[in-house]
Amino acid sequence: MASIRILSDTLISQIAAGEVVERPASVLKELLENSLDAGASSIDVSLVQGGVKQIRVTDDGGGIAADDLPLALARHATSKIASLGDLEQVRSLGFRGEALASIASVARLGLTSRAGDARHATSLRAEGGQAGALQPAAHATGTTIEVEDLYFNTPARRKFLRTEATEFSHCEQVYSRAALSRSEVAFSLRHNGRVISHLAATDAPRRTGAILGAEFAAAARPVAEQIAGLALSGFVASPNYTRGSRDEQYLYVNGRFVRDKVLAHALSDAYRDVLHGDRYPAYVLFLAIDPAAVDVNVHPAKIEVRFRDSRAVHRFVYHAVSKALAASAGNAPVVYAAPMAAVQPGGGMKQGSLGIAQPVASYDAMFSEARSTGRMPLSAGTESPPPESPPLGYALAQLHGVYILAQNVRGLVLVDMHAAHERIVYERLKSALDARTLAMQKLLIPVTFNADRLDVATVEENQSALHALGFELAPLSPTALAVRAVPVELAAGNIAELARAVLADLREYGASRLLTERRDELLATMACHGAVRANRALGVAEMNALLRDMEDTERAGQCNHGRPTWYQMSLADLDKLFLRGQ
Repeated sequence: MASIRILSDTLISQIAAGEVVERPASVLKELLENSLDAGASSIDVSLVQGGVKQIRVTDDGGGIAADDLPLALARHATSKIASLGDLEQVRSLGFRGEALASIASVARLGLTSRAGDARHATSLRAEGGQAGALQPAAHATGTTIEVEDLYFNTPARRKFLRTEATEFSHCEQVYSRAALSRSEVAFSLRHNGRVISHLAATDAPRRTGAILGAEFAAAARPVAEQIAGLALSGFVASPNYTRGSRDEQYLYVNGRFVRDKVLAHALSDAYRDVLHGDRYPAYVLFLAIDPAAVDVNVHPAKIEVRFRDSRAVHRFVYHAVSKALAASAGNAPVVYAAPMAAVQPGGGMKQGSLGIAQPVASYDAMFSEARSTGRMPLSAGTESPPPESPPLGYALAQLHGVYILAQNVRGLVLVDMHAAHERIVYERLKSALDARTLAMQKLLIPVTFNADRLDVATVEENQSALHALGFELAPLSPTALAVRAVPVELAAGNIAELARAVLADLREYGASRLLTERRDELLATMACHGAVRANRALGVAEMNALLRDMEDTERAGQCNHGRPTWYQMSLADLDKLFLRGQ
């Protein structure tokens, strides 16, 4: 039986580092928080090889006194809290006093700082947690921290790091979060000597636009609500600006970027009536709350919080965001006869015509021919089975660009065309992937779209997985991607949004999980993007083809989300509606 022993300080520090230092981005987050806590008005970040080789952060904050430098690298040494009372109402971003010690235990660290009243700066170096002697140095008021060769002494951890592009993308996300949180602070970012970003000190709207782009800025609606002990400010995007993932959701509590279930649920509820279920809202929101009313000491990375009165916070955030979204909706009445595409002779489409239903021409002539010949004319040169044979009957019209009206031997059939087509596409994708016969269609003109660096890195790392799913994607630049091929079943969908959705799942779950345990969820998402959309005008042939496909598809009675795809009204039901025979 093994005896119990006390671990060495070095091993204790490396264990602690495993909770705090997950990857270069984790290091950068801690260093940026220290700079902001120090009151910096300017922060410069320099990365080499995605931050694995080097991370350097320089600020013009208050600096560290020479005598305190060794303590800065000691575990549980901090200037930010001194008592349990301080811990219960934390006002700074950092407070545990373990980040630098954890980083120093798994990297080569250099710390140079000059306090405001010091005659010169002082530097200190540490390797694997072992600190050297203090040395005089030249440095303006403020601090520079260099972290080099991350995990040089723990190779087992280093092999789990991803490619340089991926690690840099995660670092860039951390940089953006910090820059959004403090618009009055100037930020700059370099990677491998190249300037990636330079953000001058400004106001919140300009900083938000600089990071999230002009499209978000144009759709942004201001939020500014306050009650006793709570204030919410920032911007929410209108329902017209949505995303295929949560990549543009920035939420801060007392200046700290967080992921919180209470706040996320409040925001989801606020958007529920104005946002389609498979889309995600975008926002940059800052919640100010009495520090004593929130516990920030619940997660090693300090990314989660716990509210003392979560219901009150939920209600406040929900009503504040709902008010902002209602104000952005205007007072226009609901128009059911929305613009939709009208069928042109020869099968072409034109935009801008109005209509409630898309009727077929000459129903009397059509059914007269059906009765006399026993066949339903779907379109020129196309024949169908006898009219009484198909269970779902034959299409009569399209209602509001959403529903297909069909007649069968029992009466009237109502079909939700998007829900039905979604199930058909989903089942075909499943069958093709199971049989490894998923056909890929090359696009005559590649579809290009803007992407963040992490999406580009995801494409570069997951080519085989994307190909297995029927996609061919390629980077055009560090911030743009091209889609050159998609699964045949999805070629008529929104290609850019489809690609974004697949990449979002790849980022969140990884290729292995996505192709195994998450496969059906991914295919359902793909099917939703590839299914025929509402307000698309269908010709009679297309509507009848959809009905026939439904009859040949398993589980066609429900869409991928469990909603019914069609409803039968018998002649008896219709007679009751009109009191016939009574």
